[in-house]
Amino acid sequence: MQRASHFSEKNDVVKFVTENNIRIVNLCHIPEDGRLKTLSFSASDTSRIYEILEFGERVDGSNLFSFIEPCKSDIYIVPRLDKAFINPFSQVPTLNILCDYLDEHGKPLDVAPKNVLARAEEKLHASSGVALKALAELEFYVISKVESDMLFPGTLDKNYHESAPFAKFESLRNEILVTLANVGIGTKYGHSEVGWTLSKDNMLMEQQEVEFLPQNLADMAETIAVAKWIIRNTCAKYGVSVSFSPKIALEHAGNGLHIHLCGLKNGENVVSNPNGTLSTEALKMIGGILKFAPSLSAFGNPTSVSYLRFVARKESPMNICWSARNRLALIRIPLWWSFKKGNVEKDNCKETFEYRAPDPFANTYLLFAGIAVAVNYGLENSEETMKIAENLHAEALSTKRKRLKALPRSCNESAKHLRKDRRFYEANGVFPKKLIDKTIEKLRAYKDKDLWKSLADKPGKIENILKQYLHYG
Repeated sequence: MQRASHFSEKNDVVKFVTENNIRIVNLCHIPEDGRLKTLSFSASDTSRIYEILEFGERVDGSNLFSFIEPCKSDIYIVPRLDKAFINPFSQVPTLNILCDYLDEHGKPLDVAPKNVLARAEEKLHASSGVALKALAELEFYVISKVESDMLFPGTLDKNYHESAPFAKFESLRNEILVTLANVGIGTKYGHSEVGWTLSKDNMLMEQQEVEFLPQNLADMAETIAVAKWIIRNTCAKYGVSVSFSPKIALEHAGNGLHIHLCGLKNGENVVSNPNGTLSTEALKMIGGILKFAPSLSAFGNPTSVSYLRFVARKESPMNICWSARNRLALIRIPLWWSFKKGNVEKDNCKETFEYRAPDPFANTYLLFAGIAVAVNYGLENSEETMKIAENLHAEALSTKRKRLKALPRSCNESAKHLRKDRRFYEANGVFPKKLIDKTIEKLRAYKDKDLWKSLADKPGKIENILKQYLHYG
């Protein structure tokens, strides 16, 4: 499969379209719901392609963003020439070009999540000189009807790193990895995850994970959206379904979107000390995220189903604390390669800390923007956040027998925390007021304050709710 180059000039795009017999050009964009959207153009007229590349196109912003009013809904999508790739699923040669959102004046659209993230990153770097890189672990379930008895059935919640023939979708996952590489997305690895179940109606659900190579926050947010599009299309190609829902069934492992973070300053990773221990800067960043954890759930866990993942103990976080290697902690320090003394690249992200609360329904742009706000607060208020990190260290708390503060248990609770913390997110114009207003409004609309308590003895109703979200996000 041929992959498009990172174009720098419109002429380069037109030349590529002509030489590769491209028949369709798609302007692709990622709005509020995080799904890749497509606007298609015939590539038969060269002058029209030039026009598209120069001006982009006008679209209805109110159908893309809940915080844009219908009375002022026109916005622009403008192609980014350095973000183009051959569509691997189109029946005719098609070039996809990712786009930015502009307002009526041709300026970056202030409420577009990508632009919110850009402001958050700029504020963090201006304040501390730190730039964050993220490595994401995306979990999902492949779902298929089984027509006959399995020769090699899997084992409930024992599918971690399983191989064929016990793992049924190894070839599909490997094709996903190849397709991601062909469109320019670097992956660290893919593997089967713990979740595996065969329902009474012979529906097989097998959990998979794809982990991406570290990127800056904006690129990682975009990568996750494009990757979900590729995973869904690859599954559709094989006649199977896929779900990114944080909880597909109460008794089975949920899907997380674990985020590994490192901070770079002058090209050096500031998360670790030269001797391989956790740095003071890392503790400040961790303290900042722990402080904002309840309100960050408004962006990282945006549906009622998200909070079922916190309730069931399946290696998901329950409490606001950090720990070395404990997968039940909100922030975990994974095993580093401290014993390796050889030279490594200056901007490597081998030493990270892992934020385990988010799930695949997150709007990753807003989630990463919120993380940048929290990290910036941590670095600017070091005395407070170092104290937070000291007080919320899980191993220390266990010896003191102190009770941990729990993560929110509902969208309603997350909305309350976001309202309480909104001044921090809105500071310096990072998050627009109307975006925070709309986020709180959407969270409250779930009316789930006591939902799960009221459904505790009604498993049938819970299953129906879970089914509604199988293909959300």
